[in-house]
Amino acid sequence: MAKNLTFKLKSGDLMPLVGFGTYQIHGEELIRDVLDKALGAGYRLIDTAKVYHNENEIGKALKELLPKYNLTRKDIFITSKLSPQDQGDKAYEALQHSVHNLDCEYLDLFLIHWPGAFGTNSASNNNSKLRDRSWELLVQGVKDGLTKNIGVSNYNVKHMRAILQKNHGIIPAVNQVEWHPHYHQADLKKLVDKEGILLQAYSSLGGTNNPDLLTDKTVVEISKQLGKTSAQVLLRWSLQQNIAVIPKASSQKRIEENIKLDFVIPEEDMQKLSSIQFQNKYAWDPDTIA
Repeated sequence: MAKNLTFKLKSGDLMPLVGFGTYQIHGEELIRDVLDKALGAGYRLIDTAKVYHNENEIGKALKELLPKYNLTRKDIFITSKLSPQDQGDKAYEALQHSVHNLDCEYLDLFLIHWPGAFGTNSASNNNSKLRDRSWELLVQGVKDGLTKNIGVSNYNVKHMRAILQKNHGIIPAVNQVEWHPHYHQADLKKLVDKEGILLQAYSSLGGTNNPDLLTDKTVVEISKQLGKTSAQVLLRWSLQQNIAVIPKASSQKRIEENIKLDFVIPEEDMQKLSSIQFQNKYAWDPDTIA
């Protein structure tokens, strides 16, 4: 099953290619319920962020649920992210807070969530200075054992080239970006592949409460041919490009379906999905950030 697929990061750590996203999932009871279902279905990567406001609930739920599935801390991969509010000198302290909130000893991956800084004009060069300072402090966080790996999110080619040039001794392990047949950047994929950086997709199924991607004619046609759901086809499309995915769901059925990706989309159909003419970005646009 897809739950066994992993990517070897530069640190040597194995990162699951299929993880469980927790954006917009709130409340102690709901968090516990969905993580119970996710762990039972085989997910071993949990993705969160400070701005999701659920780190505490996730930490508490994992403490309770891991023993239920005979798992320990080392059996799961926990990702969190630096808030734009903490970009710059606050980055190290923010990393400490995420580890504390999740009550998990260390993080497996900590990402700079956004290339811009809260309260800084998007066109200002201060954005690049602040994210460079964040990276410098997160490199120290790796050395101090707060997180095993560090990476970025929503970085475009320009942002990636800058951090590769001035990396303070560690290049990003992961770049988490919006990626689906309606929006994908070939130049970004080429750059990260060359550097051995893993792309991880978010919004794989389209925008929140926006069915355009799931009901896309080409997606639906291929899903019917393969006897799979539209969501499964979209997730598998990324996986076959060696791009990790973090689908979010709350129902048992969807949670289980989203990890059952042990099928192959024929190359002809992969090309059809990659060549869909309709293009639409469903999430925030990092190209506005200097």
